[in-house]
Amino acid sequence: MTAAAEAGRRAPCAPWLLLLLAVLLVSCCTQLVVGSCEIVTLDRDSSHPQRTVAKQTARCACRRGQIAGTTHARPACVDAGVIHDRQWCDMFPCLDGESCNLLFNQSGWTCSLPGGRIKTTTVS
Repeated sequence: MTAAAEAGRRAPCAPWLLLLLAVLLVSCCTQLVVGSCEIVTLDRDSSHPQRTVAKQTARCACRRGQIAGTTHARPACVDAGVIHDRQWCDMFPCLDGESCNLLFNQSGWTCSLPGGRIKTTTVS
């Protein structure tokens, strides 16, 4: 068999090999490092004056004894006891310079900024 005929015979395998390589690359790159989180969806609604409602979904790869939470206004892995006991401020959800307060029914927290602005977060 000539070299050209042999090359033509092997050519149909090349697209499958490229497809396999692409699938492996995507599956490898979509895994999170243990202890890290990423925001999957973020929706903002600014239709009300003086108020913005933001909803976000995060994906986390937490260590044993941890669960997805919020630290310094970013998704993070936090101690599961904080979530279980609904002591939200123990995970330090507010930015530096903001003060954290639990909502009266422990359904979330507020971050108070100097100047009177308040960010309220509820957990669902």
